[in-house]
Amino acid sequence: MAKTTLTICTTCRRADSSADATIRPGAALLAALEGQDLPQDITLRGVECLSACNNGCSMVLSGGDKRWTYVYGNLDPDLHVEDIIAGAKAYQETADGLVPWRQRPEIFRKQSIARIPPQD
Repeated sequence: MAKTTLTICTTCRRADSSADATIRPGAALLAALEGQDLPQDITLRGVECLSACNNGCSMVLSGGDKRWTYVYGNLDPDLHVEDIIAGAKAYQETADGLVPWRQRPEIFRKQSIARIPPQD
């Protein structure tokens, strides 16, 4: 099975976050996920700017050329870490990246920004 990559925007701000915050919510989300026990085939990485600024605290879930890629936004580092991990695990268990609707965590059902088809 292909590896899954969970990419977190470290420069993201949530609409309700303070512009003066020392740690941006995207960086806080990455730090919260780094402190978790992720399955072996799920890689976590941070990047600067996913260009999803209006949907601050955003991430990408991807897994190779034959799987769908998803962009999610409006995530909260204090509320959504467990759901992100559950969603990444469900995604990892698929061959094509398509997790049945009812098996997705609610944030993955309601906070999807884009779904990108496989490259093949």
